[in-house]
Amino acid sequence: MIRTASLTVALLLTAMPSLAAAPAPSIAAAVADPGRPAADRDRDPERKPAEMLAFAGVKPGMVVVDILPGGGYFTRLFSTAVGPTGKVIGYVPDEMYAGRPKSLDAVQALAADPAHKNVEALHDPALAPGPANIADLVWTSQNYHDLHNIAGLDVVAFNKVLYRIVRPGGVYVVLDHSAPAGSGVTDTNTLHRIEAAAVRKEVEAAGFKFDGESKVLANPADPRTAKVFDPSIRGHTDQFILRFRKPGGK
Repeated sequence: MIRTASLTVALLLTAMPSLAAAPAPSIAAAVADPGRPAADRDRDPERKPAEMLAFAGVKPGMVVVDILPGGGYFTRLFSTAVGPTGKVIGYVPDEMYAGRPKSLDAVQALAADPAHKNVEALHDPALAPGPANIADLVWTSQNYHDLHNIAGLDVVAFNKVLYRIVRPGGVYVVLDHSAPAGSGVTDTNTLHRIEAAAVRKEVEAAGFKFDGESKVLANPADPRTAKVFDPSIRGHTDQFILRFRKPGGK
């Protein structure tokens, strides 16, 4: 997975900011970037990008891997926030890319944009070993549950691949739609939801250590029983954000 020579180039590795700190100027600039599509800006009130990037500890010079980047909403923000000394990898497993080749269209378009030269679009087999210790942050937003919809994929094994590519002290952030307590992974294909406890169990089984969570996107009014695309709840689902850290580092 994520085999690319460009990722082996040594980049500035910076420490994570305090969770309590206000969004850094680089994050504020990324959110305020006038080049962002209007459709992205319209979604900011529900997605709270400044809070999300601050929680993830995004800083200039970082290497960020955006798993299943979708339309590139966060990919674009990461690109601006990490700046020209950083890098952003938009990644889709071949197991999904084969049936949905357009899943990287947005990232490929970003990579072709001179304003986002630090973006790269990649796809390869989910369990292909990637280079070790090259990413400061692995991020996935509203799509972790889809890993359970890839036939035959061992999700813990996939998380172990991610563990390998994250540098010591680096983080893995999972943001997804909440499923009812006790449901585990049973709703990943029907409601496109997953229980936070199930995610935590899988990620910790790969070696990561739980490092915190954010309630910024929580919505207690969501009964968590409707499909996330249902008009009654779309854009307002109860969501969890979990941060995990790879042991080591400074």
